[in-house]
Amino acid sequence: MIVVIDYGLGNTRSVVGAVERLGFPCLLSSKVADLERADRLILPGVGAYADGMANLRARGLVEPLTHLVVRRRRPVLGICLGFQLMARESSEFGRHEGLGWIDATVHRFDVKAQGLRLPHVGWNGVIQAKPGVLFSEIPEDGLLYFVHSYTMRCASAEIVTGLCDYGGPFVAAIEQDNIFGTQFHPEKSQLHGLKLLKNFLEVPVGVHAQK
Repeated sequence: MIVVIDYGLGNTRSVVGAVERLGFPCLLSSKVADLERADRLILPGVGAYADGMANLRARGLVEPLTHLVVRRRRPVLGICLGFQLMARESSEFGRHEGLGWIDATVHRFDVKAQGLRLPHVGWNGVIQAKPGVLFSEIPEDGLLYFVHSYTMRCASAEIVTGLCDYGGPFVAAIEQDNIFGTQFHPEKSQLHGLKLLKNFLEVPVGVHAQK
């Protein structure tokens, strides 16, 4: 069972639809009992960082999710805002504490000097910075769909598997053990996006679980 986490932000139905098209059973839920029985979790999101964290806290999801992801090593995929929420903190309209699953911070694009517009919207290629699970059998020139104004800065380049360029390189994808994240929207990225989702959904589970 795949559970897409429902915390009141994001195009959750599109993500559920993409998972179901791939032939995997999928549930949209904010119930802790459902999260606990999930083989894999997907944390999507579109909107403001502070709202995302506030909604997760209001639903009592921060501690259960952290236990499942950090302690029990449940595979999780963060998408767009969901990806950014996995960082330590964001500077979006002030300082906001994130989930802290990865050692990273989130910052606004600094592209004014290049005359580029925000948000960054459209189809872009992703440089596959190092081998990983997500980009298996996806060509280097495959286009993926982005829409965002903030980007992640990772403390270690070792977890960065994908880079994109918009006035300079930025982190497009990460993999850290059971934690995966994409700044782009695989559910909106047609065949390459569906392949990336399938790669995540076929990640082996339970090997490093802790109680």
